[in-house]
Amino acid sequence: MSEKASEQSMPLEGIRVVDVGTFIAGPYSASILGEFGAEVYKVEHPIAGDPLRRFGTTTKRSDSTLMWLTESRNKKSVTIDLRVPAGAELFRKLVTKCDVLVENFKPGTMEKWGLGGDVLRQINPGLVMLRVTGYGQTGPYRDRPGFAHIAHAVGGLSYLAGFPGQTPVVPGSNPLGDYMSGLYGAIGIMLALRHREKTGRGQIIDIGIYEAVFRQLDEIAAVYGMFGRIREREGAGTVIACPHGHFRTQDDKWVAIACTTDKMFARLAEDAMSRPELASSGLYGVKAKRLIARKEVDALVSQWTMSLSRGEVMQQCIDADVPIGQINNIADIFADPHFRTRNDLVTINVQDVGDVVVPGVFPKLSRTPGRITALGPRLGEHTKEVLGTLLDLSPTELKELRESRVI
Repeated sequence: MSEKASEQSMPLEGIRVVDVGTFIAGPYSASILGEFGAEVYKVEHPIAGDPLRRFGTTTKRSDSTLMWLTESRNKKSVTIDLRVPAGAELFRKLVTKCDVLVENFKPGTMEKWGLGGDVLRQINPGLVMLRVTGYGQTGPYRDRPGFAHIAHAVGGLSYLAGFPGQTPVVPGSNPLGDYMSGLYGAIGIMLALRHREKTGRGQIIDIGIYEAVFRQLDEIAAVYGMFGRIREREGAGTVIACPHGHFRTQDDKWVAIACTTDKMFARLAEDAMSRPELASSGLYGVKAKRLIARKEVDALVSQWTMSLSRGEVMQQCIDADVPIGQINNIADIFADPHFRTRNDLVTINVQDVGDVVVPGVFPKLSRTPGRITALGPRLGEHTKEVLGTLLDLSPTELKELRESRVI
């Protein structure tokens, strides 16, 4: 980051966010806001903390896994027991000082603690409240527990993942639905804050994780609604392009190749593979013919990639202007000069843990870029600072609250 960029005020500077969510769905929204200048207070149970602290790879810091450190960046940890009346009252006071509240408890939980939307908006009419759950705040499934893996299934993504006729698989080993719902949550918060600028009124943002997944399914709903067709699993392929898949190379690595037009396939056949006859109209030069002969086309491309190393396949396709990407594992990403040049990997030193490499900040703004000021905090690290400064609690009051296990 340039010195000039670092001196710019952040786009969300002055916005205060209370993040009382757990794991990733919901809290990821708050992390995004924190990357762009919002002050984020991570409210946790005084003893247990966020379960994410114990989820993932352990570190020398007993209350901080690498998952916690990565996903709780730029947050201040404040411990309050919301389940007891004194804790709920303290939380309500904190909410009066904030602009945004993020939560992802089962519907009705916040209401049970006296912290529902109606109560909080009475004491802070401008409050923007993000509520993320598996199925949303309404509907027949609202009370069911739901995580990303379940949302992938219900939202239609898992049905598409895998090879024809085989078991549906998880689309990657990460909680994709949680991250997508977090992105939608951040967008919703921005829209609600913009509306508040005009009206002075806050609002509730309701997101079901399954909906964030479902929205990614391109034309699938429209096709079924009009023609009654159900898209089946296609492996790495697609019904609208060929070749479009993953291909093994001679050195037992993999590349992704996608030719969505006849011109792209012609460049692959003529310039990369040196097989111009494949691009003739009599063979596979027309997409309709390639789609019918998908297995034959994929076999020809695979035969070619298996004759070369991944580096050679990559270079020949790049020289021919054919869309290609190597299928990276994390070691490949660490070694990739493009990731390095764009600061997509950031190293942060964490006390008692050491250097931790995490994904950088996205999107990249030219005038007010985001930044990572710190990774996940210790449990209760900022309780005294936040409650003492923001709520003007005295050392004696803080001591009493701590002794009674409210904080």
